[in-house]
Amino acid sequence: MATTMSSTAPQDSADRGWRLAAIALLAVRFVQGWIYWGGGTRRFIYGPQKLDVHGHWMAYKFQTAMPGALLGTDHLVAFLLHHFTLLYAGVIIFSAVEMIAGFMLIAGLYIRLAAVATIGLSTVLMLLFGWQGATCIDEWTMAASNFAMGVTLFLAGSASYSLDNWLLSRYQGLAANAWFRWLGGSLPLPLSDGAFKKLALVLFWIAVVFIVATYSYYRGSVITPFHGGPVSPAKHHWKLDHGILQNDGSIKFHAYVNAGVAAEPSNVLEAALVDSKTGKVVERWNSAALSALPKSAFVNDFAYQQIHTGKFGIAGPVGAQAMIHLPPATQNMAPLPQGSYILHLESVNGHIWTLGLQRQ
Repeated sequence: MATTMSSTAPQDSADRGWRLAAIALLAVRFVQGWIYWGGGTRRFIYGPQKLDVHGHWMAYKFQTAMPGALLGTDHLVAFLLHHFTLLYAGVIIFSAVEMIAGFMLIAGLYIRLAAVATIGLSTVLMLLFGWQGATCIDEWTMAASNFAMGVTLFLAGSASYSLDNWLLSRYQGLAANAWFRWLGGSLPLPLSDGAFKKLALVLFWIAVVFIVATYSYYRGSVITPFHGGPVSPAKHHWKLDHGILQNDGSIKFHAYVNAGVAAEPSNVLEAALVDSKTGKVVERWNSAALSALPKSAFVNDFAYQQIHTGKFGIAGPVGAQAMIHLPPATQNMAPLPQGSYILHLESVNGHIWTLGLQRQ
């Protein structure tokens, strides 16, 4: 029997409880729907520049997720960034699922199907962006809340003021179809009380493990003290490797901005080559020298977030990776003696990142 808000609806306790739950979850259904509807429509309707491949589109956002992405999703993002067709198709599909699932929840059309879609979206967003948030883990909070809301809507449906109810009143035979009960939200799931309880508990424990485990990984405060996370969303960090030191004092090395605030780049104001034995600075590249580097000095791994020269040195957005070539700091300098050296990069905030180099 359709669960509607009419005065002729059955008044037995089970039906009354179902109808009250539907009303109670109406705000949850709307908010969950609006969050994803808003995300999709910002790209398709209100901010189409987010899908403009000639501008600062969504590919840049996905690249910022790479440093802290979980379960190997950073490798998936890197693969997509190197394959434009797949990347663009993925952005379009993800945005379309957001918008359509959001609309379905707001309108109450196939509520459980839309809820499952939002659970999937929340999982992807948690794995990619859960680590981000300069003052608190904002992305984790959003993904965790949306995950729980999606599970609740899948189990309970939220039939009040919904197109699912309208369909059921117009085509009463849908009540006998198991697929409509699993996809729509107007009727309880076609399960016994015991089976429903088991399903609800399984989903509950999945939610508990997923949410608590990711929180513990990002911030501790479960079985370990609070910590800033293995990847800092607030403090920039440069990973330096694959260094090559030439006898003329030129240096080639690979740099990866693998932590920090995604909204702002890290700025390197000075580079120095130090003799590891004596601690003496052998070469120094000041802000003016770094900002004057040609484009050819940077061979970026990706076409989106890129390490480049800035007004006061080298700018590195989060997620950017590149081979950098520093020419000799001094013209006609004598060949470097063989030995061990250390490259220092110093940021505008005074942070220093180092790379050991060997002059053979």
